Amino acid sequence: MQRSLPWPWLFLVALLLLFPAAAGRFLVDLIGGVAIFILLLPLLLAGGGWIGWQLLKKKMNTCSSCGFTSVGMQEVCPACGAQYGDFPSGLTNEEIKPELDPRDVTINVQAVDVSKDDS
Repeated sequence: MQRSLPWPWLFLVALLLLFPAAAGRFLVDLIGGVAIFILLLPLLLAGGGWIGWQLLKKKMNTCSSCGFTSVGMQEVCPACGAQYGDFPSGLTNEEIKPELDPRDVTINVQAVDVSKDDS
């Protein structure tokens, strides 16, 4: 059995929207506010997500020995057991960054043509 349209309710809503009475203005303002909220909701969610990510990044610890990243106030890396802030194998910051000659650390690359037929 088909349901008929609620004509009296539709007529009442049309009357409220067509004639600028207090109830009609309230209904238009309410619909406008809901529409603006629905349109701005993705922006609000994106902004909240970005702020949450920034707060989470501040709480992340990266182990200098193994590179494992964890969230929390732990003093020991859960992956390798090293203390956070320690350098690999107990080295200090000065020992990790020695003065190197750039010629010793540059990798020379030779181009090889791979499109030649070997037949």
